[in-house]
Amino acid sequence: MAMTMHLDIVSAEKELFSGRAEIVIAPAIMGELGIHARHTPLLTPLKPGEVKITKQGGEEESIYVSGGMMEVQPSVVTILSDTAVRAQDLDEVAAMEAKQAAEEAIANREGEMDIAEAQSKLLEAVAQLQMIERFRKRR
Repeated sequence: MAMTMHLDIVSAEKELFSGRAEIVIAPAIMGELGIHARHTPLLTPLKPGEVKITKQGGEEESIYVSGGMMEVQPSVVTILSDTAVRAQDLDEVAAMEAKQAAEEAIANREGEMDIAEAQSKLLEAVAQLQMIERFRKRR
């Protein structure tokens, strides 16, 4: 039996996951991080993307996070994100609309703050669309 750790994924709205996991793969700012039980303590910011969870027993689950922070302790991993959504609950139409709106805002160059916010929204929308595509291929 594989070693496990406790994983909590919490968004501003609710707790999305709380349970045992064998492996957690998260989209850290500097690249994907794979976390196993007894990992060295770590605190890192996350970028928008997919958190892949291999649960106790081998079942896999994917959760989209809009960014946030991940704290790793040897037996506990905590992910805090403004937005977190299970892969099967992502809305492709809304993500496409958000992507188009962000691309238009960037093209119009309305102001520096608006451009930074639009770029952030574009990254989130692209990450959601990529995750939807990967989820479809797995099924």
